[in-house]
Amino acid sequence: MTAPGYVVFGTAIGDCGIAWNERGVIAIQLPEGSEEKTRTRLTARLPDAVESPPPAEVQRAIEGVVSLMNGERTDLTGIELDYEGVPEFHHRVYEFIRSIPAGKTLTYGDIANILGMPGGAQAVGQAMGRNPFPIIVPCHRVLAAGGKDGGFSARGGVATKRRMLVIEGALADEPTLF
Repeated sequence: MTAPGYVVFGTAIGDCGIAWNERGVIAIQLPEGSEEKTRTRLTARLPDAVESPPPAEVQRAIEGVVSLMNGERTDLTGIELDYEGVPEFHHRVYEFIRSIPAGKTLTYGDIANILGMPGGAQAVGQAMGRNPFPIIVPCHRVLAAGGKDGGFSARGGVATKRRMLVIEGALADEPTLF
């Protein structure tokens, strides 16, 4: 088995990273404030990964992520993910979340109910907090009860989540004082 590959690439929300192996994408790293910080965070998660040119299917994934973050309606469900080591419940949640289209949102409770786990909103939230594939598995489209933001573990927290939802058209861009 060869070492995983990775590359850092620019998007409308900042420099993201993607890592892959022969079975598919193994990780997405959301922006950390600079290309170098994003690279450092990604390689801390995957110390054996080697920076290298992406194969064609990963390049298509990168183009899809960039397109989506540019506000284009882009379907990322065809991107192959490697779920090795991902708990079965998280896998189920991630596969369901991938079906939420850009511009739409659901709550943690909605997802728990749809997956046959009434009262399982907290378990869905825990799965979201451990999502190794953000954007491709669009955890930013999952809100707390009553449509509240809920949490977001990426740099910038909820502000990053809201920015992604505004880009996708799920939220109106809120005016600021500045």
